[in-house]
Amino acid sequence: MRLSTFALIFAGSLSCRAALAASWFELRWQEPNPQVPRAANVVAPPSPCDARALGVGRYVPDAAGRGLDGASQSWRSGRGANLTVVALTSVTCPLCRKFAPSLARIEATYADQGVRFVFVNVSGTDTDEAMQAQVAAQGFRGLYVADTDQQFVQTLQARTTTEVFVIDAGNTLVYRGAISDQHGIGFSHDEPRQRYLERALDAALRRQLPEIAATHAPGCAIEVDAAAAPRAAANVTYTRDIARIAQNHCVECHRDGGVGPFALNSYEAVARRATMIRTVTQDGLMPPWFAAEAVVGEDAPAMGHASPWANDRSLAASDKQAIAAWIDAGKPRGDDADLPLPREFSVGEWSIGTPDAVFQIPEPIAVKADGVMAYQNVLVPTNLTEDKWVRGAQIVPTDKAVVHHVLVFVLPEAALRDRAVRRRAATDEARGFFAAYVPGNDAVVYPAGMAKRLPKGSVLAFQIHYTPNGTATRDQLKIGFVFGEQAPRHIVRTAAVADPRIRIPPGAPNHEESAEIRVPADVKLLAFLPHLHVRGKAFRYELQRPEAAGSDARQVVLDVPRYDFNWQLRYLLREPLDVPRGSVLRATAWYDNSANNPANPDPGKTVRWGPQTHDEMMLGYVEYYLVEEDPSRPDELGEDRTPAGRRTPSFEQLLQQFDTNGDDRIERDEVPAGLRRRFDRLDRNEDRVLTREDFAT
Repeated sequence: MRLSTFALIFAGSLSCRAALAASWFELRWQEPNPQVPRAANVVAPPSPCDARALGVGRYVPDAAGRGLDGASQSWRSGRGANLTVVALTSVTCPLCRKFAPSLARIEATYADQGVRFVFVNVSGTDTDEAMQAQVAAQGFRGLYVADTDQQFVQTLQARTTTEVFVIDAGNTLVYRGAISDQHGIGFSHDEPRQRYLERALDAALRRQLPEIAATHAPGCAIEVDAAAAPRAAANVTYTRDIARIAQNHCVECHRDGGVGPFALNSYEAVARRATMIRTVTQDGLMPPWFAAEAVVGEDAPAMGHASPWANDRSLAASDKQAIAAWIDAGKPRGDDADLPLPREFSVGEWSIGTPDAVFQIPEPIAVKADGVMAYQNVLVPTNLTEDKWVRGAQIVPTDKAVVHHVLVFVLPEAALRDRAVRRRAATDEARGFFAAYVPGNDAVVYPAGMAKRLPKGSVLAFQIHYTPNGTATRDQLKIGFVFGEQAPRHIVRTAAVADPRIRIPPGAPNHEESAEIRVPADVKLLAFLPHLHVRGKAFRYELQRPEAAGSDARQVVLDVPRYDFNWQLRYLLREPLDVPRGSVLRATAWYDNSANNPANPDPGKTVRWGPQTHDEMMLGYVEYYLVEEDPSRPDELGEDRTPAGRRTPSFEQLLQQFDTNGDDRIERDEVPAGLRRRFDRLDRNEDRVLTREDFAT
């Protein structure tokens, strides 16, 4: 075990505590087995949940109930031109009564935008007179039905009386959960703090995915009638089922203009690659997602396919079963009327919206046709006259085919004049980056109330890793920033748990390296980004809280059992993770330096820290914010505005800076005069030469 030489501070809260047990989609493949929700699902305040576990993105079949006139009415008879909100309700549920005025207000607000409401009474005991009185008192305009035989409950896998379901014009569920957080068991607020339903409607009307696509909805638990006949499972078709799986998990990349090598947005395209799709999805190669299914937080749900990750790309088991069943059935197309509405993506190169500022490297960089290129390090002055709050950032290459990854660091203006500052930036990835471009992650937009600080006069240091692909080309990448107009509630920072002194023996099939830091303040942890090279095999973050000090008790907060250098993903927590002062965050990496690793460039080599792919790194990046910090008072943030203190560079980093004759050691005469006092402190045997042995002792 090694203790890293710099301090780090982070962040968090509970993961989704209340995701429901079974995916709605699984109803199509097995006999439904509804369960009464756990108490936490019913009484806890609403919070975001794993949308996949709740059927978001799936086809919604028709369902009928008894109208107030006694006739059978389906939800589609009351649908809207653009969106339909199926709002569960009850006359006798106290929370339904409290939310009824909000439903009426939202219905009236969105009526002229092609949104219609269907109100479904799921109590099973309310009288016709009471339901009619509710409609009259609240002014509900939409279709109102009683779910007498629980068709709606069965179809939607509804769990509480206050749930709302947003369905688009293509019969796809785009949101389910709470109306807002204004009311709950034991509390009410004058105004909601989170308007979940309205935000989902706004996004869906723009043909965008809601930022929060599912929550649990506190209310009265729905008792499922054992006598209610389960809805018959339908056969899988492309138009109703597979097209939605592709839209939810594939077309973000596999579309015209996407980074995928081919499109998967038509029946013909999917059918011609069906066997390969089944292979890569069953093996977990696609969609790219490598976190184990373990959850974060003591109160995370134990049931269902619930994920603590807001950007979880993985396929649920039911999706994999659907793909296999579709292929085995002969890949039936289905009725084109069942096709989902096509997803719309941002037009142009900026997925973060139009940037407020764009900074481009001054000259194109020539990328050769083959071989290996050293990292390119380019400085770009911002010339900012005041500090800026960065809410979103995106790095855009002009030739994506040859850019493996980019790290952007923020340096003081002195970097333009001071060669030592520039060289330090080129060799110290462990100090935390400002923005990144890696496979699977080229942009970030921070939640409301969060931003990174870009100080005035900053210099952007681009560290670019090019991978020649057989054709000589040129690239002149740029970065765009979206600024906030005022100081955020929280400053987002990035740092790393790292060990630059790694040493991986030749032929080792499962070599382990680790580092840890002690957290010096209360923080909230937001996201992880592990970084290894081609010998990287697995990565894990573990947290030991102060009350567990002296024991072996650690909480696994991210486990990546099959690390893939080609897809370096940012794992964004659905809810921030509380990390109290005195906690220890440990990062562990495993490497395969054996001949059995097909990506290993040299199994006979002892591998150490270095920037090239044939070297290795051990970096556990983290995003976080300080709990007690006032971003509106920059005088309290410190000159460098970073919690990372001074630290000693690794020997490999010093070699890259000062070993001018390439003899794998640093002589005192190679070091600038201003740094020789520090050289002498490291030169314990006073032989005027620094070697790896000096650093190992």
